[in-house]
Amino acid sequence: MHHHGYAWLGAKQTFDKESVRRPPGPPPAASSPPDVLERYRQAVIEFPTTDVPPIQTAHWLMKPASMVRGTWEEPKEAGEWLGHQLTSLADRFTYESDRRVTESVTLVNAAVERLSWGGDVSLGHYLTGMAFHSVALVTCSSNLAAPEVNCPLQ
Repeated sequence: MHHHGYAWLGAKQTFDKESVRRPPGPPPAASSPPDVLERYRQAVIEFPTTDVPPIQTAHWLMKPASMVRGTWEEPKEAGEWLGHQLTSLADRFTYESDRRVTESVTLVNAAVERLSWGGDVSLGHYLTGMAFHSVALVTCSSNLAAPEVNCPLQ
């Protein structure tokens, strides 16, 4: 078992586009409303290549290996990377409570614990200027939430 790290920073408006954050499901019927057909078309084209975080954390593993920001065997090492991600942008977090170092330490400790039993971690923070920061740690080989998804680095 190992863990992959993913990070995204972008416009909240982009993050709010759910159609690109969900993998395409079964194709809709040809008689479906145009907006349903368009959402499906968008998902087929954009989901596999967009770096916008997926709705389900485990679905990061469906993305290209180039989106992996780090890989660690030990949960503690992955937690250290998470801590760096949080502290590097903490001064831009919209909410004062999210900026506190103690909050970051608590989140990192909880993440290490979750990774140790094979869970995933996904955190997001609103930043000043209508931006959003998402960071995720995904357990791989195999993932409890999506055991059918292969490691992107294999």
